Amino acid sequence: MLLNPSPDRTEQNPAPDLLVVQHTPSGGPDLMGGWLREADLRLEVVRAHLGEPLPDALGDRALLVLGGGFLPWDDERAPWLPAVRHLIGQALRQGTPMLGICLGAQLLAHVAGGTVMSRYGTPEFGSVPIRRRADARDDPLFGSLPTVTPAIERHVDAITELPPGALWLAESDRCPYQGFRVGKAAWGVQFHPEVAAARVRSWDREGLRMQGLDPDLLYARAKADEPAAATAWQAFTHRFAGIARG
Repeated sequence: MLLNPSPDRTEQNPAPDLLVVQHTPSGGPDLMGGWLREADLRLEVVRAHLGEPLPDALGDRALLVLGGGFLPWDDERAPWLPAVRHLIGQALRQGTPMLGICLGAQLLAHVAGGTVMSRYGTPEFGSVPIRRRADARDDPLFGSLPTVTPAIERHVDAITELPPGALWLAESDRCPYQGFRVGKAAWGVQFHPEVAAARVRSWDREGLRMQGLDPDLLYARAKADEPAAATAWQAFTHRFAGIARG
């Protein structure tokens, strides 16, 4: 049982359908939270960065692990990560539906036997074209996506090797492992389907310039891409909600 529930958590019966793990103050479920609720999914959001405790077991809940500026084994800075890894391992063993976003995807890859490297390759910021691979044609989440769909990116670390047996579902020009599935019901995405273009405006402008990026251009591109992105990722989220309910 979770102690000291926050106002955002579901406190009414029946029990929540989805456990959501939040790692940073700004890293909430955002757009995806609204889309999941549209699909009649009941959410329980645990703000782990505030010390809200994670459960020992998922029970009947599906799992959504959000992003954050940590590595999967960064336990000193994020002491709740062992509990998150435990829940991911449980989801994999039980076949419980789960979705990992950015850090969440890296945690899934790490737990399942893949490789994640710090500050690897070329960082990605802003709206990026995500290409659905041919192997994703029959995937329950990715199969119905357009061939190319824009999504917000913000990462410097990367998955460099997928777990054994994982299905590689999506890629971008700069980062190959944008989407994958482990087993039948555990997905990871390096991008942020939950983030709206407006979030790009809140990013550290000087830090972006140090990366050689124009903050205004990043926002303009994300805003232009947002209608197509929102349509695709809303449908993607509704498909995940159906799997989580099932």
